[in-house]
Amino acid sequence: MEAASDKTRVLLGVTGGIAAYKAAELASRLCQQGCEVRVVMSDHAKRFVGPLTFAALTGNPVPGDWFEANQESTISHIDLARWAQVVVVAPATANFLAKAAHGLADDLLSTLLLATDAPLLLAPAMNPHMYGHPTVRDNLAALRGRGVQVVGPAAGRTACGEDGPGRMVEPMVIAERALDLLSDQDLAGVPLLVTAGPTREHLDPVRYLSNPSSGRMGIEVARAARRRGAVVTLVLGPTHLEPPEGVETVRVTSAEEMAEAVNSRAKAQRVIIKAAAVSDFRPQDCAPQKVKKGEALEVCNLVGTPDILAGLGADKGDTILVGFAAETDRVLAHAGAKLKAKNLDLMVANDVAASDSGFAVETNRVQLLTPDGEVEALPLMSKQEVAHRLLDRVARLLGAGD
Repeated sequence: MEAASDKTRVLLGVTGGIAAYKAAELASRLCQQGCEVRVVMSDHAKRFVGPLTFAALTGNPVPGDWFEANQESTISHIDLARWAQVVVVAPATANFLAKAAHGLADDLLSTLLLATDAPLLLAPAMNPHMYGHPTVRDNLAALRGRGVQVVGPAAGRTACGEDGPGRMVEPMVIAERALDLLSDQDLAGVPLLVTAGPTREHLDPVRYLSNPSSGRMGIEVARAARRRGAVVTLVLGPTHLEPPEGVETVRVTSAEEMAEAVNSRAKAQRVIIKAAAVSDFRPQDCAPQKVKKGEALEVCNLVGTPDILAGLGADKGDTILVGFAAETDRVLAHAGAKLKAKNLDLMVANDVAASDSGFAVETNRVQLLTPDGEVEALPLMSKQEVAHRLLDRVARLLGAGD
């Protein structure tokens, strides 16, 4: 096999159940999360979804049966077992669970399990009566006893028309659990609050003042913190993006609502990261009904909104407080002034006038400022990577305070 890249290496096993079609979405999600994915399919799985689908989604060929003449000369099962950093089997049928529990190795996927030291995550999927059978329960208990992680199944209506536990959990949940297995737990148990997204300050029920923030940066911070073991609360303004699994999400609309949500939870937090793009002003009055064009006022009086970050900084105690400064000019000067004025432990400054960083894009180019004058300039990278670099600094601050 070719040399491994810096990406997280996920081996995805797909077995023969109707939920195999969902494994295609799982492969896609893992790739979107920056993983290198290789798929190994059982013969029965290939009756539900073709190998070409996974090859197209991952950019890697799907190996054939291990008894094929050229199989070991192209992709050795030992090479695959050593290559994987985590192994995910989704769906995991009752038949596959039995083979895994008893160490049977009669195809490429079951053989890989015996040859790899990588952590294993199974996502069972089957008929509810099958899932409830004592043999299946015993097999799952044996696997868990060896340290195998199991996610699901979910309850609901299954493909056979019966209701109960047996549905494979959603691909988004499986992807999150898989990546959890490889993450440092340097924030384990730390109560951490993140704000994300814009706020909307209404002029009337259908018009508002806002900004282009999508909330992606804050959402990625929340996702990364949860993955590193933190107990995460996400205060989220209006956005089309979905919050990550496993965090408490508090939905808000206006700056006042965000202030209330943050302030009521602040004392319970060890870390607060204010990544939201909060409106600095709101209309003095909000019309109860839509203002018609002919009735529109020429002047709209604005008043200031609560400065959430300054309020937190004035009475932060031992809470680690991180702010974001979205600037269009004199970025370092403005961000540095806010860092001092609001009593922050770390400021993340970014130039939102740049086309490839800031609002409504998937990348960011930021500078990290500290109270003692240190400035760390990060190159252009994904917001996911920025989130982890930021949390690296937070973990250092936590360590210094212990």
